[in-house]
Order: sequence, then structure tokens, then C-alpha cells
Amino acid sequence: MNSFAYLFERFPSFVQTFVYREAAEMVRRGMEPWLVSIRRPDDPVDLAAEMDAEVFYLPEEKTLRAEVDAQRAAGKLLWRAWRAMSQRRGEKDSQRIFEAIWLAPRLRERGVRHVHAHFGGVAARTAWWLRRLFGFSYSFTGHANDIFCETDFLVSNADLVRDTKFVVTETDHARRWMEAKHAGACGKIFRVFNGIAMDSFPPRAAAGAVPRILSVGRYVEKKGFGDLIAACGLLRARGVVFECALVGGGPLERELQAQIDAAQLGEVVNLPGPRPQTEVRRMLAEAQLFVLACVVEAGGGSDNLPTVIMEAMACGTPVISTRVAGVPEMVDDGGTGLLTPPHDPPALAAAMEKMLRDPALAAGFAERARLVAGEKFAIEKTTRDLQHLLIRRAGVVAPEAARSLDPMLPRATFRSRVAEYFR
Repeated sequence: MNSFAYLFERFPSFVQTFVYREAAEMVRRGMEPWLVSIRRPDDPVDLAAEMDAEVFYLPEEKTLRAEVDAQRAAGKLLWRAWRAMSQRRGEKDSQRIFEAIWLAPRLRERGVRHVHAHFGGVAARTAWWLRRLFGFSYSFTGHANDIFCETDFLVSNADLVRDTKFVVTETDHARRWMEAKHAGACGKIFRVFNGIAMDSFPPRAAAGAVPRILSVGRYVEKKGFGDLIAACGLLRARGVVFECALVGGGPLERELQAQIDAAQLGEVVNLPGPRPQTEVRRMLAEAQLFVLACVVEAGGGSDNLPTVIMEAMACGTPVISTRVAGVPEMVDDGGTGLLTPPHDPPALAAAMEKMLRDPALAAGFAERARLVAGEKFAIEKTTRDLQHLLIRRAGVVAPEAARSLDPMLPRATFRSRVAEYFR
């Protein structure tokens, strides 16, 4: 028996290591979640944590549909599921209905009554159909564009928020945004920071002869890499010696490389592409500055709480970023790092120059940032916050193993005790 199910679109994922860390910590805390992934990983993963649990993968799309169609032909579907499948099968995103129908009996077999999804996307919409067709409850963690940007799917963001037990957001910025956006959301949106394993970061490396500036993220608009490249051009023009690496990959790679070439910055700025997590952490420890020039995209999308910033803070690497979304909840401007306005390469260049020319100032920021990272973002704390929400808000029954590790866990509600009795 499992206390609840995690439902992921794709697990594990190189670009979503924070999700992996949370699931691994939830397992370590004795909650015995069932880990379910709709799709298999399609990128290389190098995750330092070891998780004592297997991941269950759904069949690929055509196979799953064929199995559900066979159930329908044999008359084995409940009327509500049969009707939804028949009426909606040709519509966009109807695969979520098939996934819910296929998954429901397997959840019941394991005694699962509540599903928690990450991102308000594929997995959350499948969870919504699990509720609509079979009465399961669900919750989800919203991250960035999945909650900030509207979609045209059968299940809207408003539907997800209306019918969920609760929503987790990474920042108070996102919580306030969702409460203003969605009627009835007040009281069901909770802020839980992404978590990091503080002891998994290497010690700071000695500074090299040439200061290293590092940025990490997908090559997409919201990361502001174009602004960072422009700021590097200004920094070089001021006679500052440095080298800058933009680690990642994505659709803007050619455009960014063309910008580097046009500005003749190839000797100081490079795009090394994606790197394994262990190498990214080593690069963070070796960098004199970490810079992420976040912006709001033309369509309204933006970062919310970029995990790599808290990783840089945990490494003791000085951080410069922008005043976008939840970034100011991570970096205290002038206290634990520097923040500039978005889309302002001159201000970004000035902040980088200030840090590089005053190592003592940068070191002071970094030391305070590491302390803050431990207090706010330690995976043990953030996962415990979610664990309490699952018990209090969704009626999840904590296994005895979890209670032995944390006697302060809230007691099950009357509803959840009754559900446990009839398992």
C-alpha cells in the first residue's frame, strides 16, 4: 500500500532535478509514495541522490489507447468514463482521459486515493480527469509558465485550481498572482520553496587567474541570456578581464551564438551546451560570479524561483540576478547578492564589475547567502512542508515509518481515518 501517488509527466528529468530531490526526500521520510511517470526520460540524467523506490511508467501512447479501447469494447468501463472517452477522443489533449482510465484501477490496487502532480501541465490534467471520472483527489505544484501562461486544452488552469485540494507554488509572488487570477483560490494556495540538498555541493575552489562568470539555464527568452551577452560586451569594453560560460541548451542557441559572433566576444563568452548535474555543481564552485538575467517573456512567461540561483547560494558563489517574479524572495539586494532591473545590460554590467573589482564585498554576500539557503531551501524543510500539507489538506495517511521519523506530523483527519479503515 502507498500513502499517495506522485504523478509526473516525465521522470526523472535533467532540467527538473528539484522534482527528483523532493521525491527522493519524501521516500526517505517514510511516506511511501507511488512514483508514476507518464513518459520515460528522454535526456541524460546524472542525479547524485539515490532513491529507494522504483518508478512506474505508463505504456506509450498508442499502446495505452489500444488497451483502453479494448476495455471499452468489452464493456468494462463505467458510464462516465465511457462517455468522456467517446465524446472527447478526437479533441486536443484527449490522451489525458485515456491515461486516467488506464491508471485508475492501478491506483486503487495500491490503496491510493490522492495524487500529487508537479507542474500545472500534462500530469495535473491527467489527475483532474482521475477526479472527474473516478473520484480521486489531487493537488499539484505550479512552477512558472505552467501557471503564468494560459492554454487552450480541455482542462484549463482555472479548472485545475478550482477542483484541487490545494496548490503549491514556489514563491509568494506566484501565490499572490494565482489568488488574484483565480476566483476561489484564496486559502488553497500555499508557498513551499523548491528544496536543495545542502550537503551535495562541493567546497569552493580557489580563484583562477581569470575570473569566471557562470550562467545556467535553457536557451530560452525568459533566461535573459541575450542581455547577459550584451552586458559582457560592456564589461570587456571597460577593461575588465573575465570569461563567461552560458551552460544549457535550447531553441535560441543559434541566435545567441550569432550575437556572440557579431560582438566578437568569442574569446570571453562561450555556450558549452548542457552539462551533467555533477559538472554544473563543480562549475558553480569554481566560478567567481553566478549571473542569471531573468526577464518576462513577450507572452507573459517568466521564471518563478530559479533553482540554480539557490544552488549557487548553497555553493557560496556570489549571485547577480534581476527583479523578476520570486527572485527577490531568494536574493536580498545588497545583502546576499545584487539585483538589477530586467532588460538592462548596462546595470547588469555595472553589478558584475562591482563584484569582480571588490572580492571582499562579493565574499560577504556569498557567505550570508549560504546561510540563507540553508535556512530557507534545505530539502528536509521544504519536503516536510509539503508532507504536512498532504496530510492536513488532502487527508493522506502518514505510514508508521513516517511518524517514527517525525512524531510531530499532524494526525489524520476523520475522513482519512475512515478511508484507511476500508483499505
